[in-house]
Amino acid sequence: MRLRSLLATVTAGLAAATCLVAAGPVNADSPGTRACSPTVSIDSFSDALDKTTFDGTFTGNFSALAVDRDGRLAALSDRSALFILDRGTFAPGSVVALADENGAALDSEGLVVDRDGTRLVASETEPSIRRHSRDGRILDRLPVPEALRVAPAGRATGNQTFEGLTLLPGGRTLLAGMEGTLSGDTDGIVRLQTWNRAADRRHGEFRLGAQYGYRKDPGLGVSETTATPDGRLLVLERGFTAGVGNTVRLHLADLRHATDTSRTDTLTGQDGVRLARKTLLADLVNCPSLGATAKQPQPNPLLDNIEGMTITGRDPHGRLRVLLVSDDNQGATQTTRFYRLTVRV
Repeated sequence: MRLRSLLATVTAGLAAATCLVAAGPVNADSPGTRACSPTVSIDSFSDALDKTTFDGTFTGNFSALAVDRDGRLAALSDRSALFILDRGTFAPGSVVALADENGAALDSEGLVVDRDGTRLVASETEPSIRRHSRDGRILDRLPVPEALRVAPAGRATGNQTFEGLTLLPGGRTLLAGMEGTLSGDTDGIVRLQTWNRAADRRHGEFRLGAQYGYRKDPGLGVSETTATPDGRLLVLERGFTAGVGNTVRLHLADLRHATDTSRTDTLTGQDGVRLARKTLLADLVNCPSLGATAKQPQPNPLLDNIEGMTITGRDPHGRLRVLLVSDDNQGATQTTRFYRLTVRV
């Protein structure tokens, strides 16, 4: 009886161990296993807010992220809602409704928290950039070049305008990235527009500044631009193919030797016009999936419709801690997912 009991105990223990190995991540903490590329690794992901609500508002449709003045996370929904989230758990603490001057909803795609805590919000409807108070009131509105407006007012295509918004180091230059190409420009070249804050103003009043050309990858659009501490840009490019899934690539762009194209009517790749230099940091299809699941076909189940990005700090080695979020479009086949990356630039 003792031998049978011992054999039964050993057999049960081996079975349990087999289940643990099969169910758990293999070598999840080993060096290199979280690498997406030589310069980018994924630390974790979270679906904690997927298909949830807070204070009667759907907590999804996220298109932009920023770190608020108190260190919490500001997350912008393209359905005109601005959430404040806990940096660690992503639990919502508050939500504020946004609207235009007539009370109509915004297609909010870009977000900057300025030094005084006011919010600069880009909407791709017109497109526009408005400054909002913390409670959502409109304080002012920035000028937009005529060519960047949606046709027939300008040369932009609807739903292809301001997707990225970022404040460069020093706080005096604001930059917005167009998602798509203007009519007349060579397909694949998009415009990055800047505004300069008046030298005698600590806050408010941005005036039109330089503009730059950026060549995106074929079939992708610019979904976010985020300034690095040294003044370069992290550029998120994203695309979708039905039945295949998303493509999401992270690039590093440098504007220092790029030509100011604000007075260049059409960008055709002509001589004498230097576009922003860009370097591929990672194609996120190459990241380990970390056990993620997808609700529709994806080349990597970790991927989704990633639109928002912000830098949250540095790790002990000086590498950037980058947070991404996907826009689930409030749809059953997409997921609201946060991604924590470590990026060496």
